[in-house]
Amino acid sequence: MTELLSFYVGSVLHRRLRPRRHALKHACYWILIDIDRAEEATASMSLFSKGRFNVLSFYARDHGDGSAKPLRQQAEEKLHEHGIDPPGGSILLFCMPRVFGYGFNPLSIFFCHDRLDRLHAIIYEVHNTFGERHNYVFRVDGGEKVHRHSCEKDFFVSPFIDMEMSYAFRVRAPDEKIAISIEISDEAGVMLFAALSGERLPASDATLLRLALMQPLVTLKVIAAIHVHAAAIWWKGVGIRRWRPNMRRSDKVPVRQPAE
Repeated sequence: MTELLSFYVGSVLHRRLRPRRHALKHACYWILIDIDRAEEATASMSLFSKGRFNVLSFYARDHGDGSAKPLRQQAEEKLHEHGIDPPGGSILLFCMPRVFGYGFNPLSIFFCHDRLDRLHAIIYEVHNTFGERHNYVFRVDGGEKVHRHSCEKDFFVSPFIDMEMSYAFRVRAPDEKIAISIEISDEAGVMLFAALSGERLPASDATLLRLALMQPLVTLKVIAAIHVHAAAIWWKGVGIRRWRPNMRRSDKVPVRQPAE
């Protein structure tokens, strides 16, 4: 039976190869939660809540389109848009929780299962620092342990990365471990490599308290790291790409943007 809530503790790595080399690595933790049973998943915990302030909290509106529409309905609509029949099983969301009320997720992932608990589809939800979100949706073979797929970049994330790029995803679906990597490439080859990996811990207040003490205010650390490393990249001479946020590659109207 799939766990309703799990923690994953690990690290995030970014390695830029061109036009200037730059790398970062930091510790992080995430949750994997059943979006239909989030209330039940957090009911036995005193330090983790659904939809209200706590040490850690999960708000459905931090994902999807931010509306009151149930996340399952939103996920199934996305699957339909991409020609994938909703499989009808559990949908597990891998993300960072809010920490003392603050949350930011560069990437959230919906793992959509069929009624036999086999993985059927993956939805990557990319968030930028302009408050926008975009989805990349893929059908997967539930019999595989590692899933690979690629697509064109279709969403503005960083002013230091052009829109004319492609993504190559590699995902180890979560069990006792999780591993996700993304290669961002142009015609010259891989320009940036990003990866995260983590090991599962059972959900409990004791686990939560240990993580909160080891990595306090982790979501603030993530957003601060984005801006600090953006400044470092700029200092190394990487110019800002002047694209409007959420610009599609066919809408090339240059405007000035602040650094991510």
